[in-house]
Amino acid sequence: MITATSALIFTVLTGMVIIFQACLAAGLPWGAASMGGKFPGRYPVKMRFTALFNILLLLIFIAIVVTRAGMTGPVPSVPYPQILIWIVVVFSLMGTVLNIITPSRIERIWAPVALGQFVTSLLVALG
Repeated sequence: MITATSALIFTVLTGMVIIFQACLAAGLPWGAASMGGKFPGRYPVKMRFTALFNILLLLIFIAIVVTRAGMTGPVPSVPYPQILIWIVVVFSLMGTVLNIITPSRIERIWAPVALGQFVTSLLVALG
């Protein structure tokens, strides 16, 4: 039960980040809340492609977590979820640390989201 709930929470939190990245890719002027605030305002074109890549990576992370939790359903399952989940855990831990220490004050709003992703992915990994 805790594994499935954790996977669901991870999916919702990651979905929030995906929506934010999509907004950055679409040109919304929220760059100060990402990448340490290096690109305040609208992302330059190269960074918009980076945001699209981030979306793809996050979707893969959701597939890994959901597969590891045994809840694939409409999400395609991934091979070796018991190994790949640890990549998600480490990535989520790094995201938590980076969002806490970022020089961009507004970007720190993502720290609780990243922490939630870390905790829930860890629970799925251990489940």
